[in-house]
Amino acid sequence: SPPAAPAAAPALCPPDDAMDGGAQQSGLREPPGAGGTEQEGDAGEGPPAADLRRSQPLFIQGSSRPPAEEEPRASSLPCIPNPFPELCSPSNSPILSSLPQGPPREGTCHLVKVFSEDGSCRSLEVSAGTTARQLCEMLVQRTHALHDHSWALVELHQHLALERCLEDHESVVEVQSAWPLGADSRFVFRKNFAKYELFKSNASLFPEVMVSSCLEANKSMAHSELIQNFLNSGSCPEVQGFLQLREAGRKVWKRFYFSLRRSGLYYSTKGTSKDPRHLQYFADLTESNIYYVTQGKKHYGTPTEFGFCIKPCKVRSGTKGLKLLCSEDEQSRTCWMAAFRLFKYGMQLYRNYQQAQARLSQPPWIGPTALRSVSDNALVAMDFSGCTGRVIENPSEVLTAALEEAQAWRVSGGVGGSGEPPHIVCSHPLFASHGQKKTTHRYSLPAACQTSPLSAAIHRTQPWFHGRISREDTQQLIGRQGLVDGVFLVRESQRNPKGFVLSLCHLQKVKHYLILPSEEEGRLYFTMDDGQTRFADLIQLVEFHQINRGILPCKLRHYCTCVAL
Repeated sequence: SPPAAPAAAPALCPPDDAMDGGAQQSGLREPPGAGGTEQEGDAGEGPPAADLRRSQPLFIQGSSRPPAEEEPRASSLPCIPNPFPELCSPSNSPILSSLPQGPPREGTCHLVKVFSEDGSCRSLEVSAGTTARQLCEMLVQRTHALHDHSWALVELHQHLALERCLEDHESVVEVQSAWPLGADSRFVFRKNFAKYELFKSNASLFPEVMVSSCLEANKSMAHSELIQNFLNSGSCPEVQGFLQLREAGRKVWKRFYFSLRRSGLYYSTKGTSKDPRHLQYFADLTESNIYYVTQGKKHYGTPTEFGFCIKPCKVRSGTKGLKLLCSEDEQSRTCWMAAFRLFKYGMQLYRNYQQAQARLSQPPWIGPTALRSVSDNALVAMDFSGCTGRVIENPSEVLTAALEEAQAWRVSGGVGGSGEPPHIVCSHPLFASHGQKKTTHRYSLPAACQTSPLSAAIHRTQPWFHGRISREDTQQLIGRQGLVDGVFLVRESQRNPKGFVLSLCHLQKVKHYLILPSEEEGRLYFTMDDGQTRFADLIQLVEFHQINRGILPCKLRHYCTCVAL
């Protein structure tokens, strides 16, 4: 074989010949003694690796590195395995896999931490395709809560004072992967009674003054028909009205006239003009998420408490890029938020509602039976005037009996009166009147001087009782769980040490009614109307107003509750 190349052989390689990225060979030369002539070749035309002598070192110069960093590598050295492959492969690393790596991959498991309103939390392992509805059902099952479609998963950014309710079809892992590292963002599991109020509300959520342009041809339509027309046509309500806008990079708020159209959200630069020359494009709602601003005056100096924010999906952290808006009242904000949801999700939103209704019609598969709760679908009328009770099947007889008992009860003074006990008894779950006015009593009257100490404390076991919370905390809790007619809770009074307060939402406002205990002839009762209507305990009071409006503006429909995770 020919002799080995001398040590000065590297000088024969011109510095211009290089190898791009170490993937292609360029400018490889044979030693002068091999043939006396120099053989130049472009990339890929050099001699194969098998023809090169092992004693001949190769100097391949990379284009991205200076020549000083190049070192000869002997091909005869054994391949040493990497002892720490997880440091080079983020998919196999327990540390690096938690970092955002783009869209989540199907089949992989992810850890999701969910908080409750009381601060407790629970970590769940879910797949990449788990939706918000599926995660809520998992939490309902593990917390043994009552199963209904009002449970929701809320995305909360505490550092930005922003929150929004995830739609049932949204991927939880995908939403979590968009959060910035180190930010105080979390999921909160709580009730949201207003989530599907858009499809079942009798009163229109869109005032004519805000959508008059698109309602001119549909003035005689009901709210449900109007919404269905929007969904079938693939459009959304063309909402218009004044909103306060915070200028970018400044703390100044200005009032502009906004219009929501099929192409996006616009505002007019000249009063209420809708001339295309005066309309300025404001935001693309298809690539953004809409959030409620929870503490607008503290964080952003909003003129009112009814702020909301359009946050583009590409904005990961900080307030830069946020489009902050503020409405004049809650009704206006509700209208805008409902229109934004229809604009972005359209028919998918209605399918979510239909699936939720279908789940309610199925037999309950998780959760305990409602404790002494009243449901118009689960109650029947019974007559206990004879020796044994009987079910009243004739609707006319039900109405007549209910009205007679109601009148007899009021004439006799209710619980504290001296008349005979009512004969129609609400023995859970066996009472419902089919008439318009349903005035009933749950139990027979207690005998004199037999006041049970249980009646003064049994309400503490109920999910609608929240103990000693302030008026402000009550309004915030009801606001978070949905400003829907009939949402209520019972709490202890802060001004009257022996009294209680029934807090009720009506027309998107929270009203408070004082409940006072009283004792007469050895009997303890509770009343809200100076003794005209009396109840043996707070449970009886709540159950009565779940079927009867009484002195309240509406019936009690949904109770605010918090579960511990």
